[in-house]
Amino acid sequence: MANNSNKKLVPEAMSALDKFKYEVASEVGVNLKEGYNGDISARDAGRIGGNMVRKMIQQVENNMK
Repeated sequence: MANNSNKKLVPEAMSALDKFKYEVASEVGVNLKEGYNGDISARDAGRIGGNMVRKMIQQVENNMK
C-alpha cells in the first residue's frame, strides 16, 4: 500500500508553485502543458526542478542580506 507523505503545509501555495514551475520551464526551453506532463524526459523534469530549487535558494539568500 502506497503512503503519500507529500502533505501540503500551505495548500494555498500550490497555485503559486505551479505558476513558478511554468515560468522556469519556459526559461529552460521545456514546453509544459496544463495537466499531465508524463511525456517529458527525466532530464527535462530535472532541469525544471533543479532551476526551481536554485532560484528559491537564491531568493532566500538575498532576503537574508
